Amino acid sequence: MEHFKNPRNMGEMKDADSVGEVGNPTCGDLMTIYIKVKEENGKEIIDNISFQTFGCAAAIATSSMVTEMAKGKTLDEAMKITRSDVAENLDGLPPIKMHCSNLAADGLHEAIEKYRKEKKSSST
Repeated sequence: MEHFKNPRNMGEMKDADSVGEVGNPTCGDLMTIYIKVKEENGKEIIDNISFQTFGCAAAIATSSMVTEMAKGKTLDEAMKITRSDVAENLDGLPPIKMHCSNLAADGLHEAIEKYRKEKKSSST
């Protein structure tokens, strides 16, 4: 409930390096995850991250939690964040709301994958 009542890192990031957008047509939840990446000692690190979510309390809480978990991590470390990790860090979710943690992790992974793809295509 804390991450729903007081979400962290909420809002659009105008200068994002990449954006991951995911949704669940069954429940109507839509999530957008924004990332800003910096290179430090040869590693790509999530320097800033934010989200916009239209959905239930669990969708907002998992979006907030995934941003907290990913901030400051390398892209490789952030790609390893799973839906189970998100749910565990929120001290669990009702089984009917587990799809929300899936969306949050998927949105993060999509943003990272798009960033890597765009970086690769711009360097060739």
